This record gives sequence, structure tokens and C-alpha cells, in this order.
Amino acid sequence: MQLSDAIRKRINNLLKEKNMNLWQLFKKTGVPMPTLSAFMNDKKHLLTLKTLLHICNGFDITLAQFFDDTLFDDVEQD
Repeated sequence: MQLSDAIRKRINNLLKEKNMNLWQLFKKTGVPMPTLSAFMNDKKHLLTLKTLLHICNGFDITLAQFFDDTLFDDVEQD
């Protein structure tokens, strides 16, 4: 699986787990909605680490917790 696909899946899983939608994530993080939706709809291929950190903060988790998932066991470079 490509890294960006794994990140998308992890974000979707966390949205479900936290009973949130993309709009609520935007409101909690301040990450622009066009950035979030473009990435989640695969129109934007990469996120910066800074943006991912903001997303993690919106989920009240650390980067380490974000990547502590089997989705990332066999990722490939985009």
C-alpha cells in the first residue's frame, strides 16, 4: 500500500473511531478544508508533517500513536 493511501485510511478510521466528520476535524485543527478534502479525495497526494501533526492534535493523539497501526507495516513510497 502506498504511504498516502495508508494515511488516508488511518484518518478515516480515526474519524469513525472518534465519531467525527471532516468538517469537525477542520474545526478542531484549523487545517483548511480544501487541504483536507483534496487529500482525502486523492486530489492532493501528500501532506506535510506539520499538517499531519495538526490532524493528530485534532484527534488528541500523538504522531507516534497515529503511526502505531498495522496499516503502516508494509507501506511503499509514493
